[in-house]
Amino acid sequence: MGDGVDSSTVEAEKGSHNAPPSGGGQRRAGAEILLSARGITKRFGTIAANSDVDLVINKGEIHALLGENGAGKSTLVKILYGALQPDAGTVTWQGRDVRVGSPAVARALGIGMVFQHFSLFEALSVSENIALALDKSGSNRSLGERIRTVSRTYGLPLDPDALVADLPVGIRQRIEIVRCLLQEPQLIIMDEPTSVLTPQEADDLFLTLQRLASEGCAVLYISHRLEEVQRICHHATILRHGKVVSECDPTQETAGSLARMMVGADIAHVAATSRPDGTAPVRLAARDLSLAPATPFAVALNGVSIEVKAGEVVAIAGVAGNGQGELFDALTGERRTRAGMVEIDGSPCGHEGITRRRRRGAAFVPEERLGHGAVPGFRLSSNILLTRHATDDGLVKGGLVAFGRIGDMEKRIKQVYDVRMSHDDPEARSLSGGNLQKFVVGRELSRNPGVLIVNQPTWGVDAGAAALIRQALVDLARKGSAVLVISQDLDEIYEIADRIAVISRGYLSDLDVTANMTRERIGLLMAGGAEATDRSDRGAA
Repeated sequence: MGDGVDSSTVEAEKGSHNAPPSGGGQRRAGAEILLSARGITKRFGTIAANSDVDLVINKGEIHALLGENGAGKSTLVKILYGALQPDAGTVTWQGRDVRVGSPAVARALGIGMVFQHFSLFEALSVSENIALALDKSGSNRSLGERIRTVSRTYGLPLDPDALVADLPVGIRQRIEIVRCLLQEPQLIIMDEPTSVLTPQEADDLFLTLQRLASEGCAVLYISHRLEEVQRICHHATILRHGKVVSECDPTQETAGSLARMMVGADIAHVAATSRPDGTAPVRLAARDLSLAPATPFAVALNGVSIEVKAGEVVAIAGVAGNGQGELFDALTGERRTRAGMVEIDGSPCGHEGITRRRRRGAAFVPEERLGHGAVPGFRLSSNILLTRHATDDGLVKGGLVAFGRIGDMEKRIKQVYDVRMSHDDPEARSLSGGNLQKFVVGRELSRNPGVLIVNQPTWGVDAGAAALIRQALVDLARKGSAVLVISQDLDEIYEIADRIAVISRGYLSDLDVTANMTRERIGLLMAGGAEATDRSDRGAA
């Protein structure tokens, strides 16, 4: 496997997100029911996360579970996987009522789950990580042979002896899937499985899921990428506010109609006004930015150069784990560099920390919202104070905190960005992931910063909220700000970006206008083309 990337990831794209559905279709008539959940209800205090939910999954079916943030999807699948217990309702598995008391019970029944966030130890090998999840893994040699056989059979080749730390994120996703397959599940629950994949790797995954379905395995598929749902799913159940509001054949719907069912209203399209001209001043720049890795498993930055001008949105595409976090840290001041490596409005600031850069009019939205973007145990108002106390907002004067103004800000962000909460000013950890994301983005945008750097702006956010955030980013740029978006979502990038670059293993490709950056070109750059181009340029120089 060499560098851990299968050769298929650098082939021309096998399909496109606009291609006709290749694996979905109508629910099979007379199909045998595998799992039936009836009347599932789960409350957290006064909030009903699930209310009388019914769900039927047939054998050999790829079944989409859709809903906006806070709709109850995570609660429902945790109940099916045994991580939560319902307050009411029954689960029937292959015709008999069962109590799924724990994930171990779920796995014993034949229910597996591939989580959105990986649970891998980077210091261990592929086989060692997989062994930790198996009740009886056998000898290392026999497990390695099983991994090779199963991974090849399903088009997900793995080297059992490879160290996880050395593998790109797409290969790590394979480890999670193969680990699940080795448990011989009859139902696989997949949560946002393509969020860390290149377009080519996503196509490979779809082929694997279609093969599993053809063999009788069912897949419960959770995704905010509605084009994928249309393409591969046979049936869809839509949740809204904890209740089932619709079921449909997704291949007979449009992305717009699916989003409408999820949200209960039409989704506004991002309206990008006239593109900025090329004469606008540069407001954010990185110049030959190189940075050694901060930890043994981090990525080094290699001569990164980029300019973001007033009035434009520049996007950096790439598969997770290729230096995006390291670049964000260097641009925001979490890691300091030589002064001239980073400039804001023409002033070198690479040697400055976060607070000094905020005082220059910059604002930042990190990828990890809970713990990095917000302190979990702090109220939302306290989280506002943490990022605004040193800027010219009048929140702190003479050592006194203007709590009234902070409270007004919290309420305004809640209203403008539709942050849903059980009561005013809750702790950050009490919000769903999507609602916390809306709060963190709204907190930074409400400053009207001259420079905004945002990492994964709509990660885990439903279609309606994503449209709101994306429009706000474009509007901010058109007012004269420079907006740099780091994103793994190509649909998002195409919707808002004026220019695009791709990061791969710490190397950044040249910027080009969005119209020139096809999905195939971006996919090839993700798979190493950015690195090869950068090295060839350096050689020529």
